[in-house]
Amino acid sequence: MSYRPLASLGRCVPLLRAGLIAGIILAAVAYPIVAAAGIGAKVGAEFSEHKADLLRTTLPAETSYVYAADGKTLLTMFYEEYRQYTKIEDIAPSMQQAMVAAEDSRFYQHRGVDPKGVLRAFVANSQSGGVSQGASTITMQYVRMALRDSATTPQEVQEATAQTSIRKVREMRLALDVEKQMSKEDILERYLNSAYFGHRAYGIYAAAQIFFSKKPKDLTPVESATLAGLVKSPSEYDPVTSDQQEAIGRRNYVLERMGQLGYLSPEAAARASTEPLRIDQSDPRNDCASIPQRHNSLGFACDYLKNWWSAQPAFGDNRLERIDKLRRGGYRIVLSIDPRIQEAAEKNIDAKGTTGSPFAHGVVVAEPGTGRVKAMAVNRTYSLDTSENGPTSNPEADPKVKANFPNTVAPLLGGGNLPGYQAGSTFKMFPMLAALDSGMPLSTAFDAPHRYRSEVYDGWAPSNASGAMTGRQTMWSGFGKSVNTYFVWLEEKVGADRAVRLAEQLGLRWRTDVDKAQASPEKVKKWGAFTLGVSDATPLELANAYAAIAADGRYCEAIPVLSITNRDGTPATYRTPAGLEREVAKPRCRQVVDAGAARAATDAARCPTGDRPARGSCGGWSTADSVRGTVGRPVAGKTGTTDSTRAAWFVGYTPELAAASFIADPDNPFNAVGDGQSQKPIDAVAKTLRDALKGQPTRQFTPPPDRMVG
Repeated sequence: MSYRPLASLGRCVPLLRAGLIAGIILAAVAYPIVAAAGIGAKVGAEFSEHKADLLRTTLPAETSYVYAADGKTLLTMFYEEYRQYTKIEDIAPSMQQAMVAAEDSRFYQHRGVDPKGVLRAFVANSQSGGVSQGASTITMQYVRMALRDSATTPQEVQEATAQTSIRKVREMRLALDVEKQMSKEDILERYLNSAYFGHRAYGIYAAAQIFFSKKPKDLTPVESATLAGLVKSPSEYDPVTSDQQEAIGRRNYVLERMGQLGYLSPEAAARASTEPLRIDQSDPRNDCASIPQRHNSLGFACDYLKNWWSAQPAFGDNRLERIDKLRRGGYRIVLSIDPRIQEAAEKNIDAKGTTGSPFAHGVVVAEPGTGRVKAMAVNRTYSLDTSENGPTSNPEADPKVKANFPNTVAPLLGGGNLPGYQAGSTFKMFPMLAALDSGMPLSTAFDAPHRYRSEVYDGWAPSNASGAMTGRQTMWSGFGKSVNTYFVWLEEKVGADRAVRLAEQLGLRWRTDVDKAQASPEKVKKWGAFTLGVSDATPLELANAYAAIAADGRYCEAIPVLSITNRDGTPATYRTPAGLEREVAKPRCRQVVDAGAARAATDAARCPTGDRPARGSCGGWSTADSVRGTVGRPVAGKTGTTDSTRAAWFVGYTPELAAASFIADPDNPFNAVGDGQSQKPIDAVAKTLRDALKGQPTRQFTPPPDRMVG
């Protein structure tokens, strides 16, 4: 097919005023790929002004920011496209002018489609025999970017960016409609916030930050011309990695156009063209691994945030949708981690894990009554770089497999997909609480033998850790001394199924095949060993479960945030099954057990710590009697060790805070930590609570009611 430019031009000019038909013919002339026949019908059927209205209301993807609890300290960001939406009044006038000069000098004269630009492109393309020059206005380019950003399917993305005449006609039609609904200032603002400048810089805020480490309002005319010049071809004119002469040449072209358009005087434009290219590049942090080194330990809390976020229906129907929302939604997220409590937790864990020990030692602190996580510390460095890690301690693993220390991003403290660690006698809390909630009093007594044969559990015969535990025990003394045989008997009375289901209501989840099978309806009633803590649990789960007891039986889901706000500053919300709208970051609490039963459990739980219960006797000794003296205020809790001390635990709480600490080998659960290290979790919790509550008024536990004493 041949083309006769002058004859075609003569026929086309009268039609430039004819709305959509003009757009179709202009596209067919400027881009001689297909004839106009048929395109008009397709465009007319598929597009209407409601699409332009959608483009008017659709905002581009925006970076989400994560702050420390002070709401000021930026920890990291999440983004696919690094962008922060910036109002036109916060963009330097020189930047606005430079973009018009570079991309669409007649922007303020045309109505979305520029006939002169189309004719100019037509002549250039006819002379070159191809498409050497485009006719896209800023409005048309904005339409293309907005269609891409609002696309919900791969096909829509392809249609928005495909190099076809149909796409060009769509852009023209929509550009005309958009200009009916939006002012030139609004269109330019949207364009400046959507354009890609290279180096992951989407929008003018990101470009100003990445190339010049400043805000858009502070850009100079020379810097503005440099950035405006990038949009045409970010890689070709890249001032960082490409030949700077190309970037300088493009910048100077923009400066010259600014002079011709009256934005700069000819002298100022000429002077600016002689300036060297000065780049002050910055690399915006992204995701948890880029948290500053001074806040490195918060990488584990950040990772927990991601896992928590991916489970929230408020942000999408599945994990992929929710993470995409995090990376594109422009949220402002404030973590619940308290800097003072976090510092206390970090100070009181064994740091050997960062220098060569396979044993992970960590602590998690939760707030009773809210479920907010106040500290997450473990003796590991949060890092993706495991190249210097030694071989794993697991003898069954491939020798090439790296250990989890000193560097790891594994969720060792909970909130991820790891099962956790066997928690030993910390689980005695669940049958005791279930018994109390069923009406059995604290004074419920049993002559506990050294070894107890259970007929309920098919002849299973566990024994106590010490002969000194033999004798008549109550809930106070049985819990304080951690008498196995007493609690197997107590679990028989209340039912293992009731204890297990209560633990589930307090947030515990079964992740291993063995635990899932034992917790199944078919087997749960025979799970006698549950009370001895044979199931895996995480510090996050146990800290929050015990926090519910401190809150008089009111369980609150664990939550890592103080606030989440949308890009417009409003709180992020979700709709409950009952149709109520609630803020995502607000505590989600429910009464799980009777308040009197929870207070009774706390009274018994004061016995292991060396504290004095309000209503009963601990029987003379306890498993962690140093805790009360260290904390210096009323405190409850429970120790836990597994067979051969493969793992050691302590969970403790005051009315204000609950903390769980463990020490174990995450790579090899059969690698025993040994009795010599069982004191470390006890000390970590006691000292963390002491330091976290220093200077605060002492609060007392509420004594249990008479009906729970017996």
